[in-house]
Amino acid sequence: MSEEYLLEIENLTFGYDKKKPLFQDFNLKLKRGEIVSIVGRSGIGKTTLFSLICNEIKPQKGTIKAKKVSQIFQDPYSSFHPSYSIINQIEDVASVDDMEQYLKDLDISRELLEKLPHQLSGGQLQRCSILRVLLMKSDIILADEPTSALDNIVQLDTMKLLIKYLDKVGILLITHDKELAKWCSNKIIQLGD
Repeated sequence: MSEEYLLEIENLTFGYDKKKPLFQDFNLKLKRGEIVSIVGRSGIGKTTLFSLICNEIKPQKGTIKAKKVSQIFQDPYSSFHPSYSIINQIEDVASVDDMEQYLKDLDISRELLEKLPHQLSGGQLQRCSILRVLLMKSDIILADEPTSALDNIVQLDTMKLLIKYLDKVGILLITHDKELAKWCSNKIIQLGD
């Protein structure tokens, strides 16, 4: 992989039905400091693309080269185990030694981290998802509709927080919101019609 690209997808072909591939000779490159948005209707293959990048499924043809990847999911409640505190779940995957600045930036209190997921609002829990991803020190953040469960003001704040850390990562964003994609993206890839 060339030093400048965090993610290189070349000539990707994949489909659950061989006669109707979701991707045919699909190409994508992502650099640090970039946001590339993937837009398209439901069922067109946006989430499947993330599964391919995470190596959960294999392409039928083509190559995917990716540096360290982590994900922010659409529904923050499903991305945390209901029986464990937020801090326990973050400590399972990342070091929390240098999280003070992140807590400040994300407007998360230490007390909030001691709570169980259901004790937090959707916006608070999504900020905790972002905290977890940032502490994992990934190169690539795959953000699957990360703001769709949030109200408009919180949506904007959440995207601004992600953009604040663009010097450290590249972001691949799935969204149905074309206005959001236009506002924050270096490049928009439209899947399907």
